Amino acid sequence: MRTQPHHAGRRRAGLLAAVLAAGAALAVGQTVGQPEPASAATTLKALADAKGRDIGFALDPNRLAEAPYRQIADAEFNLVVAENAMKWDATEPNRGQFTFAAGDRVADYAATTGKKLYGHTLVWHSQLPGWASGLSGPELLSAMRQHIAGVAGHYRGTVAAWDVVNEAFADGGTGARRDSVFQQRIGDSWIEEAFRAARTADPAAKLCINDYSTDGINAKSTAIYNLVRDFRTRGVPIDCVGFQAHLIVGQVPGDLQANLQRFADLGVDVRITELDIRMPTPATAANLAAQAADYKRVVNACLAVTRCAGVTTWGITDRYSWIPAVFPGQGAALIWDDAYVPKPAYQAVSEALGGGVSPTPTPTSPSPTPTPTLPPPGCTVTYVPNSWNNGFTAEVRVRNDGPATVNGWTVRFALTSGQTVTGGWNATVTQSGTQVTARNASWNGAVAPGGTVSFGFQGTHGGTNTSPTLFTLNGATCRNG
Repeated sequence: MRTQPHHAGRRRAGLLAAVLAAGAALAVGQTVGQPEPASAATTLKALADAKGRDIGFALDPNRLAEAPYRQIADAEFNLVVAENAMKWDATEPNRGQFTFAAGDRVADYAATTGKKLYGHTLVWHSQLPGWASGLSGPELLSAMRQHIAGVAGHYRGTVAAWDVVNEAFADGGTGARRDSVFQQRIGDSWIEEAFRAARTADPAAKLCINDYSTDGINAKSTAIYNLVRDFRTRGVPIDCVGFQAHLIVGQVPGDLQANLQRFADLGVDVRITELDIRMPTPATAANLAAQAADYKRVVNACLAVTRCAGVTTWGITDRYSWIPAVFPGQGAALIWDDAYVPKPAYQAVSEALGGGVSPTPTPTSPSPTPTPTLPPPGCTVTYVPNSWNNGFTAEVRVRNDGPATVNGWTVRFALTSGQTVTGGWNATVTQSGTQVTARNASWNGAVAPGGTVSFGFQGTHGGTNTSPTLFTLNGATCRNG
């Protein structure tokens, strides 16, 4: 995955048809509903199974307690990959001390639901614990081998494929290696060393290299192509190449299929590993339609290449997408919206996989009305600012006054005096104009009845720092504490 914050539905065809007819309304302001059971023949999973392809999603196991998330995950996908739970900082925070609790939750979910498990990622310059970053070249090489042996060895026999090395090549159109700690201290051999260690740790798993901005034929993808060709010639174990496909509406490369095919011609599998297609927010009907066409184009490109194993989206719902936190003003990148309503992109993926076109609903065939599960009946917010000169911090305490646990929260409010948010803690905090949106972190999404969750942010102001007075929790207006 390109960035650290990685944050993550199911509807029947009748509801989907109504959504398509509604146009732009489906992307904004919907209440989260309980997805209704889908006919097995209409799910993406059933369609992908019939074609012998994978349709996957990136999982944050903490979201499984949220009923709409769990129902979509169970029904619509046949492959699961951990968003963060199998990365180096999560599995070996201290040298030689491995922890697999979160990763095992993902593996157990895959096993109990009959899905393939995809491993992400063994070696990445990002989300690397500080102890590893400080090692000398020989020590780093030894630590890398030991880390691969520990993690891939722990999941040996359960992972279908591993992203052994993630994002090893630089941006900028040069095709050069990224100037990572591995490249600096080990040298050009580090990628080969990682693949050889992975093969030893798990001989049955397919071993992949994964990167972003490689979806078309360009200097970066060609550098990876040359690496794979060299590895195949010399017998270095490599079985597949992952194309992240973090795309922008209207910018799917025209040579995507040709690019996938040239790698497949080297004798390796190819995969779309982290697909999302972002747009300016709020979403418009025109952009949603363009996004649907783009999703179909990507899936069709994979299907046209025999060795393309499948397509994985980086999450399920826009509610938990990493995009807004990294690209302010951008989002709506997945195929279910914030309220778990399927977008036109869902139908486009379904059609690409061989599903039928949903009929337009008629007045005698109204779409089902979802049963709301969120927002909670009540909430109280206490806002505690601390200002100085032209800077400030603020703590926001949110109490769940309802009778049911909140699983996954979004708090929204406005800063009306020209303040600018510069960072946050215990939440992903983003700003668009005056509007501020805070979404829970991976560890604090559940708030029991009567329970309180707090988060904070820092910012700047121009001399006036008026406190917000209207807060919403998952769309419900809260009392001020």
